[in-house]
Amino acid sequence: MRNDSEPKALPPTVQRAIPAFRIGGWISFWVQVVLAVVAGIIFLFAVLFERSRTGDTASNPGTGAGIFFAVAGLVALGISIYWAFRYTRLARQLGAAQPGLRPRKADAIQMLRIGVIVNLSGMALSLMAAESITGILLGKALQPQGGRFRTDLSLDQFIQPLDIFVVLANTHTIVAHFAGLLTALCLIDWLGRQSRS
Repeated sequence: MRNDSEPKALPPTVQRAIPAFRIGGWISFWVQVVLAVVAGIIFLFAVLFERSRTGDTASNPGTGAGIFFAVAGLVALGISIYWAFRYTRLARQLGAAQPGLRPRKADAIQMLRIGVIVNLSGMALSLMAAESITGILLGKALQPQGGRFRTDLSLDQFIQPLDIFVVLANTHTIVAHFAGLLTALCLIDWLGRQSRS
């Protein structure tokens, strides 16, 4: 005779969803954390180095609109990292013994959609930063080189290694957002295929 207080076995779809959300969430979390830390350190170094050298950030291509959008992309990446961690918590909630405590499929899909929106927004901000930064670098690269054209060029008007670091940091941010976006889209696709089978 069955005791009603015993937990019911998890449905097979839920049993398959738990490792998918756990593994996808942790992979996305750690990839984004590593890339965010590297990008954050590079941006911090670039801004501090430039300020210590010139007293402001007016001569660095990572300033103005470029640095604003890059930092906004990093903030969005922080939200995305938190969201990837929430996928792992969702996996834990799916394993709840009581069916009433388990999130519904619609809740899981809504969480994934928010993850897609966060990553697309962060990627858009980082791409705007890339446009600004590389536009300024192109302007520096097209400056006439040598004394034949102009002799009043300062060192700040040439491309510096620090400028390339800023581009690299922004690229890390874009890749991190791509990893989060890919995770969310793969999980949405996986849930869709599970519901059709």
